[in-house]
Amino acid sequence: MGRVRSPHPYGHRKFITMSDGATSTFDLFEPMAEHCVGDDITMVICPGIANHSEKQYIRTFVDYAQKNGYRCAVLNHLGALPNIELTSPRMFTYGCTWEFGAMVNYIKKTYPLTQLVVVGFSLGGNIVCKYLGETQANQDKVLCCVSVCQGYSALRAQETFMQWDQCRRFYNFLMADNMKKIILSHRQALFGDHGKKPQTLEDSDLSRLYMATSLMQIDDNVMRKFHGYTSLKEYYEEESCMRYLHRIYVPLLLVNAADDPLVHESLLSIPKSLSEKRENVMFVLPLHGGHLGFFEGSMLLPEPLTWMDKLVVEYANAICQWERSKLQCADAEQVEAGLE
Repeated sequence: MGRVRSPHPYGHRKFITMSDGATSTFDLFEPMAEHCVGDDITMVICPGIANHSEKQYIRTFVDYAQKNGYRCAVLNHLGALPNIELTSPRMFTYGCTWEFGAMVNYIKKTYPLTQLVVVGFSLGGNIVCKYLGETQANQDKVLCCVSVCQGYSALRAQETFMQWDQCRRFYNFLMADNMKKIILSHRQALFGDHGKKPQTLEDSDLSRLYMATSLMQIDDNVMRKFHGYTSLKEYYEEESCMRYLHRIYVPLLLVNAADDPLVHESLLSIPKSLSEKRENVMFVLPLHGGHLGFFEGSMLLPEPLTWMDKLVVEYANAICQWERSKLQCADAEQVEAGLE
C-alpha cells in the first residue's frame, strides 16, 4: 500500500548494443537540485530480479535521489521490460554484469567529471558487488557502494528457498511463476528455430520450464545455459558475489533486515564476518524491514518514501562529504609544506 502513491520521475531511455547482439537499456534521470558538496555525482542503480526503472520502489528512490542532487542511471534487466524485444537469445541472469558494466562505461564516457555511487537492490546487490570485485578498474571513480537485501550466496540460499518458514517456499513459487512468464514472452528469441539459439538450450528445456515451480528449476533448465555452465552448482558458485566481496576496496554498505522472508538468517553470517574483517565494510541489520520494504508511517497508510531510501542517500552524502574533507585537508597540507 505504501507504493500506491509512488512518484513518476521523468527520464530518458538509452540503448546499448552488446557484443553478442543483445540490446541493453537503461533510463537516465538528471538531478533536480545541487548536490550538498556541489560535485557531479551519478548513482548507477541495479534493480532486483526481473525489475526495471518503472517499478514503484525504484521510482520512489530515484525521485528522492534526484531531489538531493544525484543523477541516476537505472539498468533495465535484459528481457524485463515488456515493450522491449530481445535481439539475441539471452536474457538477464543472477550474476551477469555485462549490461551493468556497459551502463557504467557509458556514464563514465558521457560525464567524464562525474563520480559514481553504486547501488544494488536484492539481486541487483549481487550484480553490483560482483562487478566491483571482478577487476580493480571497475572501482575507478566509484565513491562507495550500497547493497540492499541481497543473499550473497545462491548456492547456500537454494536450500533455504525450499523451506516453508516465513512463507519462503511460497515466495519462491511466485517469483518462479513471474520468471516463467517473462521467459515465455521471449519464447521466439530464446527457443526459436534459428542459428543464434544457444547450443546448450534444447526444446526439451521449454517443456521442463512449463513444469517448473521454483527458481532453482528454472535456473537449472534455462538460465545457467545462457553462459554455458555445466551444472547448477557451478552456476551459483561462479555467479554469486560472495567470492568477490573481499576484492572491493571502496566504502561498502551492506543492508539486510532480520525479518526478510527471502534472505534466511544463516546467510547473514557472510556480511557480518566481512564487516568484522574489513574496515571499508559496514553491515546494517535492523530488526524489521522485510524484503525491500522498510516502510515508515502508519500501518494502513505508510509513507511512499522509506527508511531504505533515506539511508542510501544519507550514506552517499556522508561519503561525498568525507571525500571532500580529505581533499581539503590534503590541499591545506600542501600549502603548509610550501610555506615551510
